[in-house]
Amino acid sequence: MALNGSGHALTLMASQTPLAMVVIDPLEDQLVEANEAACQLLLIEPENPPDTPFSHRLSASLPLWVSFTDEVLTQSGGWSDDLILLDTGRQPHRVEVYGQRIQGTSLLLLTLIDRNKAEQRRAKAELIRQHRQGEVGWQRVEQVFERIEKQNQLILSAAGEGIYGLDAEGKTTFVNPAAERILGWSTENMVGHDAHLMFHHTHADGSHFPVQQCPIHASFSDGQVHHVDDEVFWHKNGEAIPVEYTSTPIFEMGRLVGAVVLFRDISERKRAEQQLRDALEEVESLKRRLELENQYLQEEIKAELNHRNIVGNSPAVAKLIQQIEMVAPTSANVLISGESGTGKELIARAIHAGSVRSDRPLIRVNCAAIPRDLFESEFFGHVKGAFTGAVQDRPGRFELAHGGTLFLDEVGEIPLELQSKLLRVLQDQQFERVGDNRTREVDVRVIAATNRDLRDMIEEGHFREDLYFRLNVFPIDSVPLRKRIEDVPLLARHFLNRACLKFNKPGVRIPPAQLEVLQRYPWPGNIRELENVIERQVIVTQDRRLTFDDLLLGETSRMRGSVSRKWSDVPSPQESVQTEQAFQQQQRDNAIAALIAANGKVSGIGGAAEQLGVKPTTLASRLHKWGVDPHLYRIKRQ
Repeated sequence: MALNGSGHALTLMASQTPLAMVVIDPLEDQLVEANEAACQLLLIEPENPPDTPFSHRLSASLPLWVSFTDEVLTQSGGWSDDLILLDTGRQPHRVEVYGQRIQGTSLLLLTLIDRNKAEQRRAKAELIRQHRQGEVGWQRVEQVFERIEKQNQLILSAAGEGIYGLDAEGKTTFVNPAAERILGWSTENMVGHDAHLMFHHTHADGSHFPVQQCPIHASFSDGQVHHVDDEVFWHKNGEAIPVEYTSTPIFEMGRLVGAVVLFRDISERKRAEQQLRDALEEVESLKRRLELENQYLQEEIKAELNHRNIVGNSPAVAKLIQQIEMVAPTSANVLISGESGTGKELIARAIHAGSVRSDRPLIRVNCAAIPRDLFESEFFGHVKGAFTGAVQDRPGRFELAHGGTLFLDEVGEIPLELQSKLLRVLQDQQFERVGDNRTREVDVRVIAATNRDLRDMIEEGHFREDLYFRLNVFPIDSVPLRKRIEDVPLLARHFLNRACLKFNKPGVRIPPAQLEVLQRYPWPGNIRELENVIERQVIVTQDRRLTFDDLLLGETSRMRGSVSRKWSDVPSPQESVQTEQAFQQQQRDNAIAALIAANGKVSGIGGAAEQLGVKPTTLASRLHKWGVDPHLYRIKRQ
């Protein structure tokens, strides 16, 4: 059937042949003629021949077509089976092409064979041939495996790896002694039976293993070698055996007749890998511990604390330094008692720095800041999965402090139910992480600090007496600043130097008269309050001279004004501290005034703790001791 009106070449084409035939002009890039079979292949309508260039039908195989047509033009003939043609609907067809140059012209006669249909015809023919062979063909397949087994009997018997053969249906044809030993099945049990159903039916997790997904059976269909390095075969007794295997297809006269499988038991390798993973996990755990220790050390460096340089020359400070020098070289537990802000942590650091443990970390735990449900995890650590959110193993503070010192700040805040476990660690130096049954040994010295009277807590049933005696081996009292008022000038100059460096304001000084003002103030917030006052004045000073004239009057006036505005029954503080009882009353009234100003709010921005310059936990502890309920000091609506 002619296209484009060129009938002179039609005589070369048999229009009724089942083979698709076309005439193309490669130089003009035109399809000149096509017979009926070609029109069907390429979806061409003979009544409406396409006027598009022939190259538009060549898709990505255009370079191959150029090479092929050049070969036909120069050699007058050619053949290729890796070309692709697009039909009118842009669907690709893999074609086998025979090309011939039409004598005296630049036209090419191409015979096109659809490769997909050709392969289907060949497969059908192969099935027919196999059917004709019948019993004789299958007997030849069995002879193949018998020949393999006989020729390699010595190798099969001596091999340490398991080896067995399969026919194309997956039935076992032979088994070597190593396979019998590894799988527990005898040759008589296995030969003639489906190997997959016998020992390869299930994944390692117990889920079903469909034979269609089996790499060994895949060798029967694709003729490829398949290697798997992490799977299981099942022993006769039901035990899973970790294996790696290679399935190699067997061909007889070009026909796939089965496969040979070589496998080995990798249980020892798995155990070694697990031991290596455990070792790496232990190394990772130690690495995390070192990272945490380093984090603590970095925090200590940034804190800019004086470890051993306790400022002061009063008799109280001299006694304190003498106590530190006596107890530091020992391993005795120490209990530091005193009001908030008196420097209890500084004393603990001085004890640690003077001990033989100074090259190991001092780990600090603020017991008042730990949620009640996390105390045990924080102290002793936990294992992965011990509770919701435990995504990995984590060492506790005791473990981090191994070989060093653990500083338990606000020890009176430890829940009663945890105190027995803490006592056991102090007595036996042993503990278990949360969720773990492994007992770990630890070498830790404990220094505890509190601003509460633990003996009163013992009488109230809130603190264990045996834990108190275990901690109170060497008691140290952290003296409040009002009892060492002669140290105020030294401390003020010390804090001034640090503040000048911190805020980059050199040359700021405190006149002698202002030092006397500082000594007349009772310092209810102790050393921490003094430090805060100095820093605040360094920030606001304009003439590099610090003044504190309004320190006493300002605090007293604010407290009185707040009290008179809110509650008429709150007593006014005394103008000066005359007795310890009067001072404690003044401190209580001052705290109540702050609560009133903060509308009963203890912590957070604008809270009473922020106004007083103390920790929220410290204020909460004092209010509890005084029996003051913050909720009662909210503004009452009239």
